[in-house]
Amino acid sequence: MRRPADAHRGRWWLWLGLVSAIGLGIRLGTVIGRPDRRPGGDAYYFHAAANLLAEGHGFIDPWAYNSDNLHRQIQTASWPPMFVLVLAAAALVGAKSFFAQRIWCCIIGAGAVALCGLAGREMAGRRVGLIAAFVVAVYPNIWMSDELALSETLSPLLVALVLFAAYRFWRRPRVAGALGLGAAIGVAALARDELALLLPLILIPLALLARSLSWRRRLALAGVGSLAALLVMAPWVGYNLSRFPKPVFISSGLGVTLASANCDTTWSGPYEGYWSLTCALAAPIDKHADQSVQAAQAQAYALHYIRAHVGRLLPVTLARVGRAFGFFHPLEQVELDYYVETRPYHWALVGLGTYYILLALSIGGTVVLRRRRVPVFALWAIGIDVLVSVVLSFGQTRYRTPFEVSLALLSAVALDWLWGALRRSTPQALSEGDPTPDRATPAFSASGPG
Repeated sequence: MRRPADAHRGRWWLWLGLVSAIGLGIRLGTVIGRPDRRPGGDAYYFHAAANLLAEGHGFIDPWAYNSDNLHRQIQTASWPPMFVLVLAAAALVGAKSFFAQRIWCCIIGAGAVALCGLAGREMAGRRVGLIAAFVVAVYPNIWMSDELALSETLSPLLVALVLFAAYRFWRRPRVAGALGLGAAIGVAALARDELALLLPLILIPLALLARSLSWRRRLALAGVGSLAALLVMAPWVGYNLSRFPKPVFISSGLGVTLASANCDTTWSGPYEGYWSLTCALAAPIDKHADQSVQAAQAQAYALHYIRAHVGRLLPVTLARVGRAFGFFHPLEQVELDYYVETRPYHWALVGLGTYYILLALSIGGTVVLRRRRVPVFALWAIGIDVLVSVVLSFGQTRYRTPFEVSLALLSAVALDWLWGALRRSTPQALSEGDPTPDRATPAFSASGPG
């Protein structure tokens, strides 16, 4: 005879599958609706580099290889490797067209929906997990990157993986949990190198706040988790150190990023806090030098500009943060996203409005979790990570994608609480007694860090 708990668990998985299917359907619809999209900019790099990798050329610059008949094979680490590897996996089985790889990105996006549901369940119960999954499934600011085949396709999946591992480790601070969380952060850093900051922002605090353990045990867990993250990143870092004359760890893209974000165009006027291709191309670099040398030259040029205009650094930094978080000329930023990245304009407006709603709900979700003694710093640490990245580079909408996963989870907590409050306030609920919400009670154990 099937137990009621097993029946509830089975129904939960069915609902999660349905929500994930909805997310997949939305994403596939956006790709099928624009089947002739051609890759440009970042998307071209990922698409072409993945195909070259699948053909056995290694990690080489696709622009140099495809720009003439010489097929120059120039080593590159302009971006972290994970998204290229993921697209190359599809190319190996024949999905080499940009359309096919966009379909593959839709499948990854549906996986992110499911994993966000698991993270929400681990954090605050089954209903929260389903609500969070639904938010991620329908939220335009997340699915638009899937349709564009940009590296932010991986961000929701990997951030959800990190948060799932984080809350599982919080509930059960064991060596296996520390290893899993560290490995998740290592993988995330290989997709977006700024996510390496989650090691000191999430893993180490969680380990040190495990109050049920001795300090020696806490330090050991922090060390084990950190080692796991470093071991995951080590092969790629070692590979880069072996092929470039100047040190390159996860990527060499910081130099050109700084050059594109620090010039007269981006320090005042309508593009303040944004980036400029013209500025990046104006950096005096040796075009015949190795990419690591070029990156160092571009970085030196940008730092010289910053030092010469340090009086404008604060307002420019505020503009960058405002652009990324939707508080500095947000409508103009939507237009930039439309013209520069070809994000669908009207859906981008819907995404902006929804973002403000999620941001407001996340405040309520934070209060609810704190009252239940569930740690919230892991969720907001994602926002701090994005903040640091934007301050060092420039502001644009898709850079906040990792933080929007946190907003979806926090908003799900708030919506779950509102639903429970409405049910408890109905006359039937008052006559029958206050029903207990469906939550994973062990997650709120006072023995965990609060």
